[in-house]
Amino acid sequence: MINKSKPIKDLKVIAEESASFSPTQIKKFINEVKIEATKIVWPERKTTIGLTTVVIILSIVASLYLGTVDLLLGKIVSSFLK
Repeated sequence: MINKSKPIKDLKVIAEESASFSPTQIKKFINEVKIEATKIVWPERKTTIGLTTVVIILSIVASLYLGTVDLLLGKIVSSFLK
């Protein structure tokens, strides 16, 4: 049978591809990150405060609910075990 797989790359090509931490590649990456960071649309302060408040309130409500259910189930189980 004839081997139709791709030819093995030259060692020099492999070494160049694996040298991704060269100073020019790092500078290019940092510049690309700066460009992408300018495209970010940040929410307004009012929106951020409002959503943070909602998250805090829902966390408090959920913790109170779960604490109450835990307390009630604990009392029910302890009454059965007596």
